[in-house]
Amino acid sequence: MRILSGFQPSGTLHIGNYFGAMKPNLEFQKLGESYLFIADYHALTTNPDPAALRERVYNVALDFLACGLDPEHTVFFRQSDVPEVVELMWILNNITTVGFLERAHSYKDKIAKGFMPNAGLFTYPVLMAADILLYQSDLVPVGKDQKQHLEITRDLAIRFNERYGEVFTVPEGHIPENIAVIPGIDGQKMSKSYNNTIPMFGEDKAIKKLVMSIVTDSKGLEEPKDPDRCNVARLYKLMASPEQYDALCAKYRAGNFGYGHAKLALWELLNDYFRPMRERRAELAKDPGAIEEILKRGADRARETARATMERVRRAVGLR
Repeated sequence: MRILSGFQPSGTLHIGNYFGAMKPNLEFQKLGESYLFIADYHALTTNPDPAALRERVYNVALDFLACGLDPEHTVFFRQSDVPEVVELMWILNNITTVGFLERAHSYKDKIAKGFMPNAGLFTYPVLMAADILLYQSDLVPVGKDQKQHLEITRDLAIRFNERYGEVFTVPEGHIPENIAVIPGIDGQKMSKSYNNTIPMFGEDKAIKKLVMSIVTDSKGLEEPKDPDRCNVARLYKLMASPEQYDALCAKYRAGNFGYGHAKLALWELLNDYFRPMRERRAELAKDPGAIEEILKRGADRARETARATMERVRRAVGLR
């Protein structure tokens, strides 16, 4: 089984990214042949600063490797290092109608939020389809917000196969049902868009300040509290053992345990949980050339698969 995931380099990664996307993707490398790419072509839809984009791509690679990605078991690469994906996108564009893309929820949502409606944003689902179909992916883990894009991919694969013969594997989607929304420091979903995140990596003092600023209710120190309604406890549960979480809940319900105490407990647990990854990241960062070499090796492996697919595609559509 071949499993494919992509991760867009959109800025500093936070614990919501880790528990919502990175950790589940890292688990998949144990289940089959795993491909994971850094989606720098996709990032161009917002016209980022070139130097900032290159730095974010490097940092995403560093973060994934620090968090446990094994390049021996996962084909890990930069999307733009496999140019066949753009060729396949162009070919898929020719079986994709404008009306089909106009119905994409993410496009309509971004336009409603004031994004410039450039052609890259409009055809984003076709590039995503090319990402998936180029590697003959069997399984694609996606968030609920990407479910429609996967349906578009399946539709294009079926449409192409019906017209030109069985060329593409029609992928199945996997939407993790047991991953809860990770709350940010203001109680909303943790997101860079809301500026409410707690970074995975960074200066201890700055991260602790963010943890101590998590919004809670106004119950006093002596009053019993409900851990099920507290964002501090919800974040604690992500990293705690069942015994640790039960002990925290007992303190909440007994009273004489303030939110300040709970935040300190969360900070200590968070620091312990991510410390090995931070140490690993600091070690990896000493040799940027090694990171580049890992991405290059991954791209070489990815291109072998991509070239084989494109030979079949070109022959099918009459280019050879």
